[in-house]
Amino acid sequence: MRVPVLLALCLRACRPAGGVALAAMVAAGAAVAQTCLPEQPPGQWLAPTAAAPRPLPAAELLERMAAAQVVLLGERHDSAEDHRWQLQMLAQLHARWPALALGLEMFPRRLQPVLDDWVAGRLSEAEFLRRSEWEQVWGFDARLYLPLFHFARMNRLPMLALNVERATVAAVGRQGHDALDAAAREGVGRPAAPSPDYRRQLQAVFGAHPGAQGGPVDPAAFERFIGAQAFWDRAMAEVIAAQLAREPARRVVGLLGGGHVRDGHGVAHQLRDLGVERIGALLTWERAEDCRALGPGLADALFLIEPPEENPPRLGIAMAPDAQGVRLSDVAPGSLAEAAGLRAGDLLVEAAGRPLRSPDALRALVQRQPPGTWLPLKVLREGVVRDVVVRFAAELQ
Repeated sequence: MRVPVLLALCLRACRPAGGVALAAMVAAGAAVAQTCLPEQPPGQWLAPTAAAPRPLPAAELLERMAAAQVVLLGERHDSAEDHRWQLQMLAQLHARWPALALGLEMFPRRLQPVLDDWVAGRLSEAEFLRRSEWEQVWGFDARLYLPLFHFARMNRLPMLALNVERATVAAVGRQGHDALDAAAREGVGRPAAPSPDYRRQLQAVFGAHPGAQGGPVDPAAFERFIGAQAFWDRAMAEVIAAQLAREPARRVVGLLGGGHVRDGHGVAHQLRDLGVERIGALLTWERAEDCRALGPGLADALFLIEPPEENPPRLGIAMAPDAQGVRLSDVAPGSLAEAAGLRAGDLLVEAAGRPLRSPDALRALVQRQPPGTWLPLKVLREGVVRDVVVRFAAELQ
C-alpha cells in the first residue's frame, strides 16, 4: 500500500488548522468556518491563546526570538504573503544576529553544492534554478522564493538543503525505517517517537484522506504513515543540528511548511531529541481563519495577514509520489479531474508537455493555471499512455 501525500503538510500545507477540518477543506476547497478576527488589521503579532488572541508587541517577540538557536518560520508554500513575511522576519533577525544560516525545506541534501555556489556568487539566477532542479524538486513559483535567496546571497548567509528525496520518504513509508540501509535512507537516523498528541493529529489526517474514508483504518498503513512523517521531520532537524554543532555561534532560520512547525510536534520535536532546546516557532494567520484551531502550543506567535483574494483552482484529487510521476489515489466526484476522465490509480507522467516529478510540481502548475485555459496531461493507465485535457472554468467559483 502506498503512503498518501501528507495532506496536512502538502496541500495548503501549512495553514494551522485542525486535522480533520483541514483535510476536509483540502478535499472540498471549502471556506473556513468560524472566524474571530475579522476587524483586526493585518501586520500585527498575536499570542495564540485559545480564548481571544491578544496583540503581542513586535519588540517583545523579537527579543524572545533573539535568545533562540533556531527560529522556524512556517509557511504555506503557495502564499505570496507568507513569503513576504518570511523576508521581513529574516531581515529583522539578521539585524540582531548577523551570523545566520538559512535552512530550506525546498532542496534535498544532494543539492547543497548548488546552494553553496549560489551564495558564493558563482551562478546566475537562471543557472541556479536550472542546477537546483527547481521545477522538478519543488515546483512552486520561484518568484515567491527568489527574494529570500537573493537576501541570503547578498549577505553571504549559508543556505542549507534540509530535505531528502521524496522517493526516500516514500520508501520509508512503504518499508519502514529499519528495512532500509543507511545509504537508502540518505543517512538519516532513527526518529524520536512522535508524541501522543501528534499521533492523534496525524490519525485524524490519515482517516480523512479520501482513500481511507468509509472503511476501517489499517493499523500497519497508519504506522507507515506516521513513520514517514517522523522520518521527514528528522531529516530536516538533523541538518539544522549539524550546522549548530559546526558553528555554535551561528543561528539558523528555517523555512518550512507550517505542518512541520505547528504545535512543536514536527521538526522542533526532533531537534529537541538531538539536543537543541532553544527553538522559536512562528506562523502567519489569516484574519478569516477558523479560530477553533488556536491554542497556546500552536506557535510562539502568529503574524496576522490578509487572506488571498481568491482560492486557487483545484483538480479534486488525492496524490501519492511515484518513481515515474504522480499516482492518483482518489478522484473526487464532480471534480475537474473526474470531468476530464481521470481515475483513481492513474499515473500522471507529464503535464503541460513536461515530465511530472512530484505532487507539489503538479499542484503548483494547477495553481498557476489561468481561468478558461486547458491543461494537457499524459496518463499511464493499464500499460497505455493516454492524453487527457483538464478544462478550467472561465471564472473561478
